[in-house]
Amino acid sequence: MSSAPIKILRIDSRRTDVRAALARLRKALGPRGDIVSEAGRSRTIEVFGEPLSPLEVVEKVCGDVRSLGLAAVLDYSARIDKAQITADTLRVSDSELRTAHRQADPGFLETVRRIRENILEFQRAVLPKDVHLARPDGSFLGQRYLPLDRVGICVPGGAAAYPSTVLMTAVPAQAAGVKELAVVAPPTKYGAYNPDLLATCHELGIREVYRMGGAQAVAALAYGVEGVKQVDKIVGPGNLFVALAKKTVYGDVDIDSIAGPSEVVVIADASTRADFTAADLIAQAEHAPGASILITWSEAVLNATAEELERQTAHLERGDLARQSLEQFGALVLVANPAEAAALSDEIAPEHLHIAIDRAEDLLGQIRHAGAIFLGNYSPVAVGDYAAGPSHVLPTGGTARFSSGLSARDFLRSSSLLHFSAAGLAALAGDVRVMADKEGLTAHRASVELRLSKTGEPPAGPKGQS
Repeated sequence: MSSAPIKILRIDSRRTDVRAALARLRKALGPRGDIVSEAGRSRTIEVFGEPLSPLEVVEKVCGDVRSLGLAAVLDYSARIDKAQITADTLRVSDSELRTAHRQADPGFLETVRRIRENILEFQRAVLPKDVHLARPDGSFLGQRYLPLDRVGICVPGGAAAYPSTVLMTAVPAQAAGVKELAVVAPPTKYGAYNPDLLATCHELGIREVYRMGGAQAVAALAYGVEGVKQVDKIVGPGNLFVALAKKTVYGDVDIDSIAGPSEVVVIADASTRADFTAADLIAQAEHAPGASILITWSEAVLNATAEELERQTAHLERGDLARQSLEQFGALVLVANPAEAAALSDEIAPEHLHIAIDRAEDLLGQIRHAGAIFLGNYSPVAVGDYAAGPSHVLPTGGTARFSSGLSARDFLRSSSLLHFSAAGLAALAGDVRVMADKEGLTAHRASVELRLSKTGEPPAGPKGQS
């Protein structure tokens, strides 16, 4: 572990353009596909024979999978993942799933069951209800919600195993009533060969698990290939290539979001413990990359947090990775007052917002934009990541201004229902006629007037007047 001081960005809003400084950090973390490291460029040349951008890589992979099917998936698994997968080994067998479940730590499975119940309770509570609006003339309007038929779930598996991602994506879908779930994970020891991941899938009743990752897995789910049926929606986190692939296939299927690296904003005051705050910042930074930003109007808390960051990263297993991320994408921001802190947080619109201050609910009323909001000193982001109930799949990169975290609602599709009696049609026919005439769509008007003439009703004028 490094013993040098952490060189984390410090910003005093009284002396620095804090918004410009934070915008530079956010730009570096955005999933735009135009930033390539030298190592990444060399790897791309090795695989594709030319220095393609990440977006060009994804477009080529998705295009090949769409036109060539399973052969392209297997080819890219060999070239990118160095995995010799065949048509027979692409899908994890039932016996492998059962074996992983049978050999799993009983305590781990008990944890999975408890978390599943927490998620189900919350997700069922947020489901919308059908609407039926009756009219006195016998007409009615309604809204009907039905679950999607089939959903694909992307689970990362490059640097760590993520059974929590299976829980936080599959269980909301199950709460909505989705019957078919297909999980894809890269062919690695942390992905589709990870026993805990497979045991979690089996515990949740998921029987479709495929050994494929990256853009080729997204494309296979979106277009369907031999042995893998097309899905209606793709959800779940991933690296830049997964995010860009989801963007590419959107329209052929639905997606949850185009997510970038993880991020947290912690708002602290004099009551906030510096060791708690540092731990929260490090927890996001250890994703590497991950954006960790402290906003406070207490200079003492800012300084104490900086000291805690150095102390804690020196003793953590992934401390060096967290330090690098804090130095590249972290910031300690000093503002004048709580109102400025709320306004700045709203502009950032973070994935995770932790209001770790006394009377946190009072400041909540001044904030509109965040993926998930954690209130008080004993509500760390980790409890939401793993166990509470809301999904940990959340909007990043400022998209919380217009999008929401994944929930059971996202696995439903709605249809409006319209039933009109002859009297009900006559009541609206005049307004239909006016609008149809204004737009020059005379067949629209005729489709209404024909019905009224057949029932003996005169063609209606504006507001039901003949």
